[in-house]
Amino acid sequence: MDTSSRLPSVSSVPGLSTAERAAILDRLFEPCTPLHTLSVSLLSQKVFPSYDDLISSIGLQLTELARSASTSDSKWLESILAAHPRLGQSKVDSAQSRAEQAKLVSGGDGEAEVLARLNNEYERTFPGLRYVVFVNGRGRPEIIEDMKARIKYSDPVAERDASIKAMCEIAADRAQKLGPEPQT
Repeated sequence: MDTSSRLPSVSSVPGLSTAERAAILDRLFEPCTPLHTLSVSLLSQKVFPSYDDLISSIGLQLTELARSASTSDSKWLESILAAHPRLGQSKVDSAQSRAEQAKLVSGGDGEAEVLARLNNEYERTFPGLRYVVFVNGRGRPEIIEDMKARIKYSDPVAERDASIKAMCEIAADRAQKLGPEPQT
């Protein structure tokens, strides 16, 4: 990995420009203007001991939105969760998501069609949400079973929590893989 693709040191984040902090959010999560609006200022307010701590703080912000009784907060959260591409989708904008989903889009054994059907069923079961899971190298069969179980359980509160947790797990994995720039 060349150093231009690395994250800056976490201690430097508060001193970065708004655009640079937004770019960090895009690399850790997904490009998402509503997430920028929610979290860019948080990244300027304090020095986090680690990217894991930074990600946990954003997870708390997302959880606060999930717990809010406000309809606008729910819509805001849904727009952030929907920034993640559908699993198995052939056109994925972010390089990180393309790499993470590589095992899900390959092959032609009918599992891609099952994933597409389950994505649609999930979105009917949980209007406004997109299925988000930390793939972590798992193949289609495991993801399909997880998706079926979450659809069957059909608890919107638990689903929002599961999606937030998955987003933060994905972000932590990306932070580890992108590692901070070496100190000079």
